[in-house]
Amino acid sequence: QVHVVESGGGLAQAGGSLRLSCAVSGPSASRYSIGWFRQAPGKEREFVAAISRSGGATNYASVVKGRFTISRDKERVIVYLQMNNLNSEDTAVYYCAARSTILTDPVRTRADEYTHWGQGTQVTVSS
Repeated sequence: QVHVVESGGGLAQAGGSLRLSCAVSGPSASRYSIGWFRQAPGKEREFVAAISRSGGATNYASVVKGRFTISRDKERVIVYLQMNNLNSEDTAVYYCAARSTILTDPVRTRADEYTHWGQGTQVTVSS
């Protein structure tokens, strides 16, 4: 059974930074591509960033490109989301999701393409 656990959320000031972590555990955990999504109050869940199982390919939502960076550790079982220059519109619950993939699978951006989800971590940006 694969488990996905997020950590690192909290309160930041506008212009500040936070780093989220996503730990994937279970059989073949390193073979999962990972996506970050977020959901603000009253809004639908939206794609933020994703990384391939090898770490060689990434994809970002346009609203975070240039501010957020997704990466994964050497063992490929922890994925980080470095968030810089935060603004109030980044306030949301951030979810990490995993998808079992083959090496050539492109990075996915739709929530329904991911099979394992974490519980979410709250990020609040104060202006």
